[in-house]
Amino acid sequence: MADQDEFVKAVEDGLRLSKRIYFGKDRAVVPPKPMTEMEKAAQSYFPTSPMMYAVIENPAFVDNSDIPSYQPHVHGRCDPPALIPLQMNGVSLLADCYYDTAFITVTGSWRLHCVMSSRSVDCRIAVPMGEQGSILGVDVELPRKSYSTKLVAEGDERETKNLAKIEDGCFLKPHIFTLKIPEIDGGTYISVTIRWSQKLLYHDGQFTLSIPYSFPDYVTPSGKKMSKKEKIQFNVNCDPGTEVSCKPISHPLKELEDEDGTLGLFYEANVLNWSSSDVVITYKISSPNYHGSVLLQSPQQHDTDQRKMFCCYLFPGAQECRKVFRKEVIFVVDISGSMKGKPIDNTKQALSVALSKLDSEDLFNIIAFNSEEYLFSSSLGVATKEAIDNAIQWIDMNFIPGGGTNILNPLKQAVGMLSNAGESMPIIFLVTDGAVEDERQICEFMKSHLTQNRTMCPRLYTFGIGLFCNHYFLRTLAMMSHGHYDAAFDVESLEVRLERLFSRASSIILANIAFDNLDGLEELEVYPSQIPDLSSEGPIIVSGRYQGAFPEMLKAKGILANMSNFPVELKGFKSKAIPLDKIRVKQQIEILTAQAWFTENKDLEQKIAKMSIQDAVVSEYTRMALVETKRVRVIKPTTKRKVYSDDEKIEERIVQKTILLHYLGFGFGNLTATIGNIPPGAIEIEDEAAEIIAKATSNCCGKLCGLCCCCSCCIRTCSKMNHQCAIALTQFLGKILILLRDGREFLGTFRSFDQHANIVLEGTSERVMVGNLYCDIPLGLYIVRGENVMLIGERAQKADKDAALKGGMRRRMEFLDFD
Repeated sequence: MADQDEFVKAVEDGLRLSKRIYFGKDRAVVPPKPMTEMEKAAQSYFPTSPMMYAVIENPAFVDNSDIPSYQPHVHGRCDPPALIPLQMNGVSLLADCYYDTAFITVTGSWRLHCVMSSRSVDCRIAVPMGEQGSILGVDVELPRKSYSTKLVAEGDERETKNLAKIEDGCFLKPHIFTLKIPEIDGGTYISVTIRWSQKLLYHDGQFTLSIPYSFPDYVTPSGKKMSKKEKIQFNVNCDPGTEVSCKPISHPLKELEDEDGTLGLFYEANVLNWSSSDVVITYKISSPNYHGSVLLQSPQQHDTDQRKMFCCYLFPGAQECRKVFRKEVIFVVDISGSMKGKPIDNTKQALSVALSKLDSEDLFNIIAFNSEEYLFSSSLGVATKEAIDNAIQWIDMNFIPGGGTNILNPLKQAVGMLSNAGESMPIIFLVTDGAVEDERQICEFMKSHLTQNRTMCPRLYTFGIGLFCNHYFLRTLAMMSHGHYDAAFDVESLEVRLERLFSRASSIILANIAFDNLDGLEELEVYPSQIPDLSSEGPIIVSGRYQGAFPEMLKAKGILANMSNFPVELKGFKSKAIPLDKIRVKQQIEILTAQAWFTENKDLEQKIAKMSIQDAVVSEYTRMALVETKRVRVIKPTTKRKVYSDDEKIEERIVQKTILLHYLGFGFGNLTATIGNIPPGAIEIEDEAAEIIAKATSNCCGKLCGLCCCCSCCIRTCSKMNHQCAIALTQFLGKILILLRDGREFLGTFRSFDQHANIVLEGTSERVMVGNLYCDIPLGLYIVRGENVMLIGERAQKADKDAALKGGMRRRMEFLDFD
């Protein structure tokens, strides 16, 4: 993750710099204003829609690319570089929905309006995505070159031997992807196409799609006559025989078509201001009682796996059929030192809400763990109001973060408490933010207990917090037990997502789901192999590959809350309108990655990499690369003496350059961070001493003492060092000569500085020159403002000598007292 505070500060600096831009005599056009403190409390500078920023290191480059304003020169550099939001000239959004997955394509046109036409700067694209968003690709079109992203296999020497490894593509937040495009000329029009996938939320029988599409005011182009066109298109694709009813909430979309299993909505208009709200659309699929079907499809020609595909989905039925199971619930919660602050506070709040929603017939217990275990009760207790109040009070008193992380022992205690009666649903909630060394041993332990002869085996609902825990370990525990896994990669979403997982576990209506008539298929592979329980809070979607003849009617069965068997038949359909390989590939890659981690299977890792590259879905075994395609004109080589016309001598060639971007996977946990109790969301900063020293010695103009160093360069060099090194440097520099812009000279001992190049001098004296004579006026401790300094060190002394050589007239007028 990138430094979020640094990004916010960079945008603030960029909005301040944008005040330098002159937009002509139109009084209606004003530069963007930075937010007030009250506005900052209500919103932030994090992007809430696709955005593009100019990366400004040299503020002198900032100006209107069409109308130069000839403003005063700005000395110094922006460190970190400022980010000026670019003005957007047009935008279109296309959303294709297939069941619980949506594919989003945003095409926008921006202009680099804030940089001189004779200068070039890098530009940064920011893409906020919706629920469980996954970036699929970015394409950028410029007048003389273009950029596109692709995935390459990790460690593939054929692909990576000529790649430059830089960190210009990363996640600012878990749902915000950023990508830097290098060297764009001022005034250039930039066309960008962004693609990503995200999940739809399901509640009360309807799907909800929410797309980040709220543009800030300062991206609206300046001028009244600028044409601003906005277009939104929304498509829903389901299997034949279903009815789809849709309701746009945020934007006035009109219905295009309503065919069997499909629905289209469209909106297009010329607007004065861009959309200030996210695109929110809900739709419902008709479902009498339990509704489901199976989609069948043949593989594409370019598919690396030539087995046939199937996708089975099962929706919860009508409200009167949703009797839920009686539950035995044990909450196993991590209270290690890294949970201090918001993580433990939000977890306590979500756990209190979950306890309050238990039925009076349910049994529950709580185990808090760090290096040790702390039990609310020695056995399961009935969820009476008095017991729940005591549990909430116990949570407030005992959920005190501290110590290490030990997951195996509390899980053993939780499994031992659950009964074998089989008349209730045994559930273990595991909430943690850390990784442990014995994760595979924990999986083996749970696997051995799950395979015992039980009518209802324990369900594990696992929840990961932050990026330091092993999310594939948690996913493995959930998959092998018919449970569910979820995660909050940032603390802000922890409470909402944890409550959502609790609600899903509390509303199970069909358990132990299995298929009966798939034994005749060859090379059958089902994702996931253990089908999760069906909850009234969401459908179950199972996909897979096979060879052979799929049955016309898929027979499935499960157990209802009254412990009776429930058979269901799902009819198969063949449809080419729904790309099964794309809508389920992310789920399949995540499941296979968990299996590859658990089994340590290298062949499975290679299979995942091929799937990832084929469908452009980021995985743990691939990395994203930025491909630059440039059109260059070269002179044709020739050996004969012949006269060519200008057109014949020059030909156009395509030159490609590939840049390997930062690693985008979540990884398999961070034991070092867990042992160090680093809280979720913290950024581990490596102390690259060699790089700091190299930058300090190269950025400084010459030697640290003796040769000249300009004020901004000296301060920038010192700012790269730690406090002890900077203090030692200032003491080492000793007395220095400073020449101000008004011609005055100061001599003093360099003691301190700040980021604005303000300098503190000790024993300061102002040197007054009259001919070859001078006198020093003592000033004591003195502060010199950075913008007043012109030269420091030997260059100031050289300038003083040059002035003395040219001062013949001054020497003839020594009797005058010059100030």
